[in-house]
Amino acid sequence: MYIEIDDKSGFCFGVVRAITEAEKALAEGGTVYSLGDIVHNRIEVQRLEELGLRTVTHADLPRLSGCRLFIRAHGEPPTTYRAARELGIEVIDATCPVVAGLQRRVVRAHEAMRRVGGQVVILGKRGHAEVVGLAGQVEAPTIVIEGPGDLDTIDFARPVYFLSQTTQSIALFERLGEEMRRRASDPAAVTLDDTICRRVSNREQHLADFARRFDVVIFVCGRKSSNGKVLSEVCRGANAQTHTVEEASELRAEWFAGAQSVGICGATSTPKWLMQRIADAIGRDFSA
Repeated sequence: MYIEIDDKSGFCFGVVRAITEAEKALAEGGTVYSLGDIVHNRIEVQRLEELGLRTVTHADLPRLSGCRLFIRAHGEPPTTYRAARELGIEVIDATCPVVAGLQRRVVRAHEAMRRVGGQVVILGKRGHAEVVGLAGQVEAPTIVIEGPGDLDTIDFARPVYFLSQTTQSIALFERLGEEMRRRASDPAAVTLDDTICRRVSNREQHLADFARRFDVVIFVCGRKSSNGKVLSEVCRGANAQTHTVEEASELRAEWFAGAQSVGICGATSTPKWLMQRIADAIGRDFSA
């Protein structure tokens, strides 16, 4: 059986930067507290926990006075930084520069919409750390939509400024933007600001091409990965024999019956070493 790991899969720039910063801080000794999972991959989180990283929530902040708090690539709203200062917490800020730039654009969008009585709308997953951080940049409400079914939450008699979480689908953003302009009383009052990270979105066509080359595709990602859900569906659309796993123990023998080739790929939150571990398990346990 031929097994190939996609050389373009794996951590994006923002995640590489965050994990490098975390490893640097951990190498100095002592515990580092990460506000939420540093990356949406349970196996990578476990590796970093063995080095001294501890995952906490906002509710834990009052007991972390004098400690080091790590802000992951997804970013945080200003209220988190303010609370840390008041509590005497040292902040290690690893917000992805792309996300930080988007946060500033959200603030400017709200300023623009306030002048004309409009609304700011973000395409993203509700409750996702990046989206929470984006919506929390200002006190004014931000409308978060996940798909066409949420368009009814928008008042199309008023101006709309439409942005996106960095890891969303370009096709979905464009489709929703077109529908917004179709529904709007004044289509020119709908501003479409495509803020999707091209380092992530450009993987879609590549992954579709990659998936078509194999009898079976194994997509590796964490259960919490928003980007993983999008990219795994891209692979599944190109190859129905695409299976998503978080770790090697989830592999099933029936997936590989009669297969002569297997492609392994993953999300922007999937470490290369984990894809290699899964490739090794397939070659050892399922290769005829």
